Formats: sequence, structure tokens, C-alpha cells
Amino acid sequence: MGMNRDMIGHVYPPSQPYLVTTEKVSAFVSALGETNPAYATGTVAPPTFPIVVTMHAMEEAFHDPALQMDYSRIVHSDQRFQYVRPIRIGDELTVRASVEEIKPLGPSEIATFKTEVLSGDELVVTGWSKLVVRGPDA
Repeated sequence: MGMNRDMIGHVYPPSQPYLVTTEKVSAFVSALGETNPAYATGTVAPPTFPIVVTMHAMEEAFHDPALQMDYSRIVHSDQRFQYVRPIRIGDELTVRASVEEIKPLGPSEIATFKTEVLSGDELVVTGWSKLVVRGPDA
């Protein structure tokens, strides 16, 4: 059946605010085994921290019946972030997720989701996630 290409450009409502705290950053740093002292001081979050808020925001898109994505056949392909500034303790983050691209990839399809992470009205980081939805013969 394939994904609904009419969803390209669709922007989902903003996520609920997520307050960045020292405890949340510390737990993330600990889970990574990160030893960089810049993150131990509790003032900024590591560069991969946005995944905490972007994955939750993208869940709505992944399970949106209008998108027609078979979540059981997904393979994560790529993830990248482009920063305007670091995420800091005290930021209250919201995420706007959108479907940026859907294209064929052999018997499969690849979907690119864009996320804009904001603190208030300020853009902090933009992220892109590419997911391969394996075709029936893949």
C-alpha cells in the first residue's frame, strides 16, 4: 500500500513543554557513559540530548493513521541535528514535527521527519530522522 505522500509537508501540533533540569541531563549523561566535564557541570546538555524530546514528538507522526506507515517494518536509517545554540538547563522545550519527505527505496520507502526544537519562541536545534519502511519483500 505504501505511505500517504499527501502527508509530505504536514506539520503536527507542538509537543507539550519539557523542562530541562540538571537531573534530566545528568541521567542522560549517565546513561551514555559520557565523561566530558562540560556536561558534568550541569549547565548544558550533550549534543544528542534532543532525541529525548524529538522521539516523543515524532511518535504522533509514526502512528498517525493518515500517514499509513507500517511501524512494525521500520528500520532507523539516519539521525542528525543542526544547532543554533546548546540546550541549557532551564530551557522549556517544545517540538514541532513534520513529514519532510517520502520516497521509494527499491521495494521499501524512506521517510524523513523534521523536528524543530524551541525554547519559548527561540529555535534551538533542528533535527532530521530518516526511517526506512521495509517493503513486503525486503
